[in-house]
Amino acid sequence: MRYYFAPMEGLTDSIYRRLHHKFFPGVDRYYMPFLSPTVHRTLTHREDRELPMADSETFTAVPQLLTKVPEDFLWAARQCTNRGYEEVNLNVGCPSGTVVSKGKGSGMLRDLDALDKFLDAVFRDTPLPISVKTRLGIENPDEFPAILEIYNRYPIKELTIHPRVRKQFYDGTVDMDMFRYAAANSRNPLCYNGDLASLEQAEAIQREFPQIEAVMIGRGLVADPGMLSGGTDRKALEAFLNALLEEYTEAFGGSRNAMFRLKENWGFLHDRFEGCDRLWKKLRKTTDLEEYKRITAEIFHTLPLK
Repeated sequence: MRYYFAPMEGLTDSIYRRLHHKFFPGVDRYYMPFLSPTVHRTLTHREDRELPMADSETFTAVPQLLTKVPEDFLWAARQCTNRGYEEVNLNVGCPSGTVVSKGKGSGMLRDLDALDKFLDAVFRDTPLPISVKTRLGIENPDEFPAILEIYNRYPIKELTIHPRVRKQFYDGTVDMDMFRYAAANSRNPLCYNGDLASLEQAEAIQREFPQIEAVMIGRGLVADPGMLSGGTDRKALEAFLNALLEEYTEAFGGSRNAMFRLKENWGFLHDRFEGCDRLWKKLRKTTDLEEYKRITAEIFHTLPLK
């Protein structure tokens, strides 16, 4: 089984990926939060920083692209090729309202003719293999068979399915019946993504679907960074977060934004500690770096890990 770290905007940036790999081995591929190419044919400073030369990293990372325009996708795919990447991922899953309103992400699932034409155009001229991350549809899982029929027309390197529809966002249960349909009917290799909070749950997917060789984990790995390497050790987690704070402080030109970025991580991590509600409330409210350090030290050194 291959284990992938899902792209999470505002969390799994290049600094996070590099330090996670250093402290917590076990991830086979890190998928990058999406780049959104435009007609201007240029990368922003942030996008340039987030797309380093592939051989500058000691792990495998895969760029993800968010666009509904074939020409923009192909331009960005060529940039990825020039930087040494061997795969690019198409985002057909993002449920964000601002993304969907522009017909991108899972918004592409509203118009299947347009999706078909997009895939036809990019697969005719792509400079490198394309994987796809998708949802089951917009409103109803019954939309998925028609969507899968379109995907089956193209040589998708790997089709990652998050078995929810767009209107669910990340709420409610995943539709395993529809994932079973995909496993029985997809002509492309599949990867499962959704609600994996432990290694045991990932292994259960492998047992039920032995033909599936990969799972993608997002929120579960942010909440339990050492999940794939025998569990999250307290000392390793503290060292990881301290290293993140130091590098974010340098990258962001100050500690304030670095601290707020770390709070995004703590939004997932605080549940790992018994009786953390009081300290988590204090942590959310503080805007002072020294107080942030005192609170996190108290969490690490007084509260038991679940």
